[in-house]
Amino acid sequence: MAVDSKKEKEREEVHRAIWAIADELRGAVDGWDFKNYVLGTMFYRYISENLTAYINAGEIEAGNDGFDYARMSDDEAEEAREGLVEEKGFFILPSELFCNVRAKASQDPNLNETLERVFRNIEESAKGSQSENSFAGLFDDYDVNSNKLGSTVAKRNERLAKLLDGIAAMNLGSVKNHDIDAFGDAYEYLMTMYASNAGKSGGEFFTPADVSELLTRLGTVGKKTINKVYDPACGSGSLLLKAEKVLGKDAVTIGFFGQEINITTYNLCRINMFLHDVGFDKFDVACEDTLINPQHWDDEPFELIVSNPPYSIKWAGDDNPLLINDPRFSPAGVLAPKSKADMAFIMHALSWLAPNGTAAIVCFPGIMYRGGAEQKIRKYLIDNNYIDCVIQLPSNLFFGTAIATCIMVMKKGKKDNKVLFIDASNECIKVTNNNKLTQDNINTIVNTFASREEKKYFSHLASYEEIADQNYNLSVATYVDVEDTREAINIDELNKKIGEIVEREQVLRDAINKVIKEIES
Repeated sequence: MAVDSKKEKEREEVHRAIWAIADELRGAVDGWDFKNYVLGTMFYRYISENLTAYINAGEIEAGNDGFDYARMSDDEAEEAREGLVEEKGFFILPSELFCNVRAKASQDPNLNETLERVFRNIEESAKGSQSENSFAGLFDDYDVNSNKLGSTVAKRNERLAKLLDGIAAMNLGSVKNHDIDAFGDAYEYLMTMYASNAGKSGGEFFTPADVSELLTRLGTVGKKTINKVYDPACGSGSLLLKAEKVLGKDAVTIGFFGQEINITTYNLCRINMFLHDVGFDKFDVACEDTLINPQHWDDEPFELIVSNPPYSIKWAGDDNPLLINDPRFSPAGVLAPKSKADMAFIMHALSWLAPNGTAAIVCFPGIMYRGGAEQKIRKYLIDNNYIDCVIQLPSNLFFGTAIATCIMVMKKGKKDNKVLFIDASNECIKVTNNNKLTQDNINTIVNTFASREEKKYFSHLASYEEIADQNYNLSVATYVDVEDTREAINIDELNKKIGEIVEREQVLRDAINKVIKEIES
């Protein structure tokens, strides 16, 4: 218990430090833009310390006590470049390590140029190697010459130096000690902090930790390890990484796969992987349109698919004649509507799901009951017994939207042909402006899901015939009754009370009239 409280204290200390940095430095910079600088600097510190710790450990093991890579000359270090790129995926010269650049930052009149060169050198160190895709363009959003940092070079450099000092002062522990996962935790806190203040522009890139945990636990019931986890709309990668947090270190045996259309968020996702100590050879994140140009044909199928895709976005649909023959969409015989791509993400996930796998997808509620093409796709999913469970979530769980979303859980190897419906709309607590799932809420939902248990006013296991009779409507409210919490009223008692009140009112009126007459006379 003492260890837990110590960890919690360290975590709170890091959170306070991040808030202080953001508060002091952002100034005129919009928070959502400024997080790129904070996260980029955290990443720079992390890979500098990670590489230094790796080299130092090897030297000390070889009997070179007291060795410190940070004090080595660049010329000597160059000799190890090739081997380090092969092993770690990147290389940083001693003079370009975070600690050494930061030590000279306040006296460096060209700090912006120094950082630009260092970042370019880190990215280029991976070129031509297996890790090239993991590092290419990682620092693109870290614009050292942006007017947002200051109107003059001197002002920008002053702010950059403060940023380096602030990140250096954060107690992020040793990179060799992954117990508190401080870098990763700091990342999550920063993303939550900005998402909650940034509305949709921030929230659309970030799934809150409680929802991420619920999705991952639904997808890993009864499993201690999984081979691959995939998110077709991975945002900043928080959902992908939850699998390791829920199941434990190294529980994802092959790796993390994701695709993201937004370049800024794609960069954040790759940074997030590194900050959570995922090696370049254990993740493959691509930047492209998943529905039109999926990048992981050679990696599918996936044992775990978790996703919170964008709600009701436009897509090519039947304007693109190739899509109806795409093996991901063709089995349903119809494409998702052009104005609502939700079902296209569902079909894509199903197509790439392993026979022993589970997909847990956050959905806009409309796709559960709307007619037309979406109804035909629901019919295909039910007729082929792919839908395992539909869960109604509380409203206001996500940053930037108050809607009550759902989760669709799909499997290809179901043991029955029934669908479990769970009404979890009241499973939450209110925290500031949002609702939040507690551990008890998550446990209640997951335990009901795992046992496929019928609970009055909470869950119902519907047969194929029931769903077909409802024209393939998959809204939870169609199958789970809402408890009537209204109080029964005795009409006779109520009429009696009303009569007494009316009588009393007349007595009071007569008394008031009597007083008024006396005053007037």
